[in-house]
Amino acid sequence: MRVKAESPCALLDPGGSSESMTGLEHVRTNVTPARDRAIPSGTLEGMIPVLFHIGPLSVATHEFFTVLGLIVATGFVLLESLRRGMADRAMATIAAGALLGGALGARAGNWWIHITEGGGLSLPALLVDGGKSVLGGLTGAYLGVLVTKRIIGYRAKTGDVFAPAVAIGLAVGRIGCLLTEQIGTPTSLPWGFVPPEDTLARIPNCPQCQPGVAMHPSFLYEILFFVALFAGLLWLRPRVHVPGELFKIFLASYCVFRFAVEFVRGNEVVALGLTRSQWFLLATGPLIAWYFVRQVRTGAYRSSDAGEVAVTLPAGPQGGFS
Repeated sequence: MRVKAESPCALLDPGGSSESMTGLEHVRTNVTPARDRAIPSGTLEGMIPVLFHIGPLSVATHEFFTVLGLIVATGFVLLESLRRGMADRAMATIAAGALLGGALGARAGNWWIHITEGGGLSLPALLVDGGKSVLGGLTGAYLGVLVTKRIIGYRAKTGDVFAPAVAIGLAVGRIGCLLTEQIGTPTSLPWGFVPPEDTLARIPNCPQCQPGVAMHPSFLYEILFFVALFAGLLWLRPRVHVPGELFKIFLASYCVFRFAVEFVRGNEVVALGLTRSQWFLLATGPLIAWYFVRQVRTGAYRSSDAGEVAVTLPAGPQGGFS
């Protein structure tokens, strides 16, 4: 299904009227799955599906930046482990567990969508055609670290090592999403992005992609957010002395940001004006909020020196990802 829109204001939300947030116009759409958008058979999806060629080999844009992001994140984990005196075989094993869990979680995050839309239950179909999810990847990586640490009996906190690395790695990886995936919802804001007309037919899951229609560069928002979060975590690194707290700060920050950016991303609205990602965050966000409430109640953040957070920890099990 294609939705015709002569201007950014012409695309309305499922209720028939455009919404407003903080006085700025944005539009929610009930987006049709990419396979229903009649992208020509054999066409690579995205504005820039191929980044460059090495002889006869075509290097796909999305996969290139995904791998580059993993390399950058892994490199930062190594540097941070060396800085903290934690670079040993155990940390390498934990990092491998995070990568494996993240890879499985990224796929599993979209499996139920793939299955319900008739994509099939075969393992190759789930691994190749099931799609990938950042939220699923983060959840899988978190569980991968927990399981790996439990298996090898590692009890020290590791979240402070991973948090900045994940932020900068995702900033790099999202460049591939910006160049190959659905852009965002229509907007009349001055920084709205108008895709070149010769690329419109290749942009997946984007019935609002019409000639001359400017859209929110939602992945650019996310890239800038991750860069700012990376800088913020580095600034907090010598100031927050509760072991593992940086990763909790990362999760809480991303939950809030991701819930907000979904309003301009253009993902499918499934219920009550919210997307699947927003419903997932509504289910998991309170757990993170409760963690910080508990930390405050137990005095974990009592300051012993100006500008620093004390190392007072509540009683409980040790060795989590955080």
